[in-house]
Amino acid sequence: MINSALMNVMTAAAFKAGRGLKRDFGEVENLQVSVKGPGDFVTIADKKSEKTLFEELAKARPGYGFVLEEGGVVEGSDKSHIWHIDPLDGTTNFLHGLPIFAISIGLERDGQIVAGLVYNPATDDIFVAERGAGAYYNNRRIRVAARRDMAEGLIATGIPPLANAKIHPKFKAELSSVMTRAGGVRRLGAASIDLAFVAAGRFDGYWERGLKSWDMAAGLLLIREAGGYVSDADGGQNMLKTGGVCGGNEFIHRQLLDLLKKA
Repeated sequence: MINSALMNVMTAAAFKAGRGLKRDFGEVENLQVSVKGPGDFVTIADKKSEKTLFEELAKARPGYGFVLEEGGVVEGSDKSHIWHIDPLDGTTNFLHGLPIFAISIGLERDGQIVAGLVYNPATDDIFVAERGAGAYYNNRRIRVAARRDMAEGLIATGIPPLANAKIHPKFKAELSSVMTRAGGVRRLGAASIDLAFVAAGRFDGYWERGLKSWDMAAGLLLIREAGGYVSDADGGQNMLKTGGVCGGNEFIHRQLLDLLKKA
């Protein structure tokens, strides 16, 4: 595990917010739900988690800026550091009682992600990475899978929600292309967990479009620190801006990008 002061701050904030999510998940049928957009729901639990994360991280690192899923951009006096936070990635899973959701925290320093954390309160699984210090699942060092052949690989993706219907045709073409080569395709419904599972070797590769920085910031670093390769879905390196991501080991990443380009 990484025991730096920075990671201690991040894990403490995640665990505190996670306690609230655990309680609410246990009473998911009683949650108040408001509609944020077609097929995109936000819960009271989501907002409480974000408030806890914001307060804890702002107290520990005064002046850092924030990019929050619910609260938007909060400018900080320290322009070099920005937190990218998803307080409840996989909200729809959460609402339906599926224990596949996470808190995701990524820290950007001078344009580079330098620390990342993905924590699932339902299972108490935590994935952490710090630049140059490796990636860990709970207390164990993790590496991306070693498979080189897509036909043996398990590839994850995200199906664009109703709110992103305009990219449905492109997704269908890409899925069709990947299905001709991949051993299997999975959709979990939480991008941060998909990325963490690639870092841990559970998935061989992953791609998705239409994401936000808070969905992927932590996961991007996890894959890189686990020895993997990651780019946007077109092969570029501006993932936080384009909203696309493609990751895996060196061989699967290259093959997956080729399939996406053919689509």
